[in-house]
Amino acid sequence: MGYIAVKGGKDAIENAEKYLEFQRLKGASDDLSIGQIKDQLYFAVDRIMSEGSLYAPELAALAFKQAAGDTLEASFILRAYRTTKPRVGYSLPCNTQKMKVIRRISAAFKDIPGGQILGPTSDYTLKLLDFGLEEADNEKRKAELEKLLGDIVNYKDYEDIGELPRVIDMLRKEGLVIENKRAKEGEIFDITRESNVFPASRSASLQTMARGETGGLLLLAYSNVRGYGDIHPALGELRVGYVPVMITHPLTGEPYEIGKVKITEAEIIARFNVEGEKPKFSLGYGVCFGHNEVKAISMAILDRAMAASGAKHASNDQEFVLSHVDGIESMGFTIHWKLPHYVTFLSDLDRLRKAQEVSKK
Repeated sequence: MGYIAVKGGKDAIENAEKYLEFQRLKGASDDLSIGQIKDQLYFAVDRIMSEGSLYAPELAALAFKQAAGDTLEASFILRAYRTTKPRVGYSLPCNTQKMKVIRRISAAFKDIPGGQILGPTSDYTLKLLDFGLEEADNEKRKAELEKLLGDIVNYKDYEDIGELPRVIDMLRKEGLVIENKRAKEGEIFDITRESNVFPASRSASLQTMARGETGGLLLLAYSNVRGYGDIHPALGELRVGYVPVMITHPLTGEPYEIGKVKITEAEIIARFNVEGEKPKFSLGYGVCFGHNEVKAISMAILDRAMAASGAKHASNDQEFVLSHVDGIESMGFTIHWKLPHYVTFLSDLDRLRKAQEVSKK
């Protein structure tokens, strides 16, 4: 049997692209607008911004539409676009204490300063299909919105709850927690300008995980709490809200707010014993763009897991975790197997045939 390369590659590729676009456009349904995706499919948009490492809701929605709903492909597109933009400056360190909270809970404490704020979540609802969503009607949507808001005149006001104290600070005041040994580092490592080196700094670890793939982070975090690790955390605090982005004003030199971004922040508490000192709790931290609680919690668990001495399991091994959670890199290497490997495979095939001939003699 002979093996030959496919001819007419350029025409075949162009036709494949046309066929893909046809798959998206065919059917009787109305075309999705970027505004619809951004407003109504915001969890997907937030995930794409986080994994694509670019806070741009409209562009993330556009990438989601272009990728026909494939979040990994959309994140790839968004990150590729990000690399074409010049870097004009740096923001100041973000103080999440100033977050305008829309959701804030603690699983470790029932009563917390400022109270539990459930916010927008499906955590407490039954996972049943809502067939009422089949009927798309703008008038019905407006009526439902008015019904939900009741006497609230401006529905945007409900997001502005104000600053709330941190739950973990209560434990800090009692001297019951030990900070991560790498919490106070010198210069912040920039993974977009330099390749990770191991052992990686904590800033590099958090950056890598912040734009990591949600499912990959979840898998490793779950493996740790399930027994392939020693972390069984309590959720000290989970916050979702908007934080100000500050820069140094070019004329006055003073901090200046240029906008707000939505983030999810999680702090987990784990047991920890320090040899020769009083036993204390240890902490893990996670934060990411948008509303993505699974990612933030998984990130916090892995932050704590990688602080453990000795890599007994995969989730404790910094090199293993940080080298495999980036969905763009993982996807890129995995799907490269779809590219032609005719030469290498023919070489393997020839060697196998010769090996079988030798074994018969």
